[in-house]
Amino acid sequence: MKKFLALLLAALMSLSLAACGNSGNTSSATSASGSAAAGSAAPSDLKIGIILVGDENEGYSYAHIEGIEAAKKSLGLSDDQVIYKYSIPEDETCYDTACDLADSGCSLIISNSYSHQSYMVQAASEFPDVTFVACTGDTAAVCGLDNVKNAFPHTYEARYVSGVVAGLKLKALMDAGTVTDPHIGYVGAYPYAEVVSGYTAFFLGIRSIVPTAHMDVMYTNSWFDMNAESEAANALMAKGCVIIGQHADSTGAPSAVEAAFKAGKTVFSVGYNVDMLSVAPDVALTSAQNNWGAFYTYAFKCAMDGEEIATDWSQGHKDGANMISTLGSACAPGTQEAVDKVWAGIDDGSLQVFDTSTFTVDGKTLTSSTFDFSTMNADYSAVQYAGPTKECIVNGAFQESVFRSAPYFALHIDGITELS
Repeated sequence: MKKFLALLLAALMSLSLAACGNSGNTSSATSASGSAAAGSAAPSDLKIGIILVGDENEGYSYAHIEGIEAAKKSLGLSDDQVIYKYSIPEDETCYDTACDLADSGCSLIISNSYSHQSYMVQAASEFPDVTFVACTGDTAAVCGLDNVKNAFPHTYEARYVSGVVAGLKLKALMDAGTVTDPHIGYVGAYPYAEVVSGYTAFFLGIRSIVPTAHMDVMYTNSWFDMNAESEAANALMAKGCVIIGQHADSTGAPSAVEAAFKAGKTVFSVGYNVDMLSVAPDVALTSAQNNWGAFYTYAFKCAMDGEEIATDWSQGHKDGANMISTLGSACAPGTQEAVDKVWAGIDDGSLQVFDTSTFTVDGKTLTSSTFDFSTMNADYSAVQYAGPTKECIVNGAFQESVFRSAPYFALHIDGITELS
């Protein structure tokens, strides 16, 4: 771990600080302003607890650790003010850990897994003076507890841009006559809205370059399973997929693609969470990434200043909350210029990722799509917390991560097939 942190600190990026607020509006509550180091120094008795589902060896938790360390450095927090709890299961262990952190004096406790959420809410009900944040969660606005918060970046933006990178490579292969069938594969963890939103954005990015592209999705039913992800990638390549994307947390899929390429297949990879060039140097085009440092800097600064964290925190690329990794050498010529143009459109709002004119559902262009923001109990047998129903298509685009931070785009658009 010490070796990991030393390498990490050498690679920290500068971050801007998001202003604190208590608004439930996911965008307006968190606009960036000023220097991350600005403001009062952290009280010496401030303690923050971090509950991670993995450790530095798991891509998703590694991305959180990067963000936490960046926030600590930017705000001048000492190592003993931020308490890590690694590899915490998604069961009662999370509740026990959260309570232990609260008992030890932590005023802010953050977990990084969706399935930690119910245990965080349980702990929050017993410690009303402690703020509990469930990253990727969806119940903060409806559970009735003011000290429960949720956070999730606009990951779909990075997914779309990584799709543009993939689309440019696919077009180059087709123009050269190397590929005739624009068949894409995607290794997904679970059939949740978070995954559906991500793979749809990725596909729409590809389709913006190659309109005839089609995609198969194969689920592993695990966020982190190197063997299952590798097997899914191999199965998709066997079906003729020439680019493999992923919403899964290991290097299994990119490694399988690298091996297939070396064995003579024409196939390339787009990863998630971390740069995959170290495991797939010949085939990794890029990875969609979240900069969790944007959230942790914001949240830690709120704790330092005694300000309330937004009920649903959500930011995008223009606020530094997501990006793509370094472009691989296998990328098509002109990719960086195209990426810069797409980011500019996303940042100024002229490009809407879920523009309804760019996709159909059952052959029809959608003009309306409502979503019930109630949340279900653990076995999905009944509503646990009642929420409002919102119209999500506004001005010709699905408004993702506007009404809550966690993704809720769950539409199954034409051109994508979910395999059993």
